[in-house]
Amino acid sequence: MNEKLVIYIIYTEMEKEKTENIRNLRITLVGLIALVVILFIIGMIIYKPEPFVIQGSAEANEVRVSGKVAGRIQKFLAEEGQRVERGDTLVFIDSPEIYAKLAQATAAQNAAKAQDRKAQKGARSEVIQGAYEMWQKAEVGVDIAKKSYDRVQHLFEKGVVTAQKRDEAEAQYQAAVAQSAAAKSQYEMAKNGAEVEDKAASLAMVDRAQGAVQEVEAYLKEITLVAPISGEVSEIFPKQGELIGTGAPIMNIVVLDDIWFTFNVREDLLNNMKQGAVITVKIPALNNQEAKLKITYIKAMASFATWKATKTTGDFDLKTFEVRAKPAETIKDLRPGMTALVIEK
Repeated sequence: MNEKLVIYIIYTEMEKEKTENIRNLRITLVGLIALVVILFIIGMIIYKPEPFVIQGSAEANEVRVSGKVAGRIQKFLAEEGQRVERGDTLVFIDSPEIYAKLAQATAAQNAAKAQDRKAQKGARSEVIQGAYEMWQKAEVGVDIAKKSYDRVQHLFEKGVVTAQKRDEAEAQYQAAVAQSAAAKSQYEMAKNGAEVEDKAASLAMVDRAQGAVQEVEAYLKEITLVAPISGEVSEIFPKQGELIGTGAPIMNIVVLDDIWFTFNVREDLLNNMKQGAVITVKIPALNNQEAKLKITYIKAMASFATWKATKTTGDFDLKTFEVRAKPAETIKDLRPGMTALVIEK
């Protein structure tokens, strides 16, 4: 009886131990499963891909103000952030060289005008009078030679003088006529003045000198620079008193009335971005204000902006497109450089 009791006790202890082991194993398995599930959930949270956000920025037209002449900044009449209107004076440039060139060009113009007046006026009155007297003297010689020739001819016809004497008288008469014609030509030339070609040449020299003066005067206007457009002065490059060269930029004017947004979008994200389509964006700088934009421009960017595939299979290179969109309505307080995030609908 005692042996059976001992065996029963031993068997009971073994069953208890076996049940305990099974229960511990189950607890361990449940713990492992729970740990795996927790780790899986944590991994999903950590490695969950973030949604791709299409981001752009506001841009505006900028006009660079620069001058055609070299000089020193004398005075600014506008400062950064100031609103200016088209035609407003912005800066004065001190350029003594321009005034010196203007004096030279004016002097050359005066000299050319004097030469032109001389050519148009002709010879001096004393020269004209002298040429006229020489002509009249030659005319008197013609008259005397004609009378002498007529007398010799009359005597020749009567046989008093020889033919040689008659020929000599005729030759003297012809020479006197030629001399008179030459004297008259000299008088006419003095009276008429310079040749037509000389007058035209002198007038052309006047026009050339006038053109030089106008050129310098045009440069002279460039020492006072005015605003070519209405806008806001966004940046001033030199300081007052600094020396600037020809064409050097002095300031930028941004046109705040003409602002658009530019987005660089990978081509696989262009599904809802078509020419003329309307997209919705939020602007963080304006308290996440939402705005409607109309797409006006889409163009593929250069090869350097191509997105390269990282996998050997299943992926391919994707081009990046520049997308421009203008606000459908005026956005208050919008400034160039502000970020815009596309809201997926």
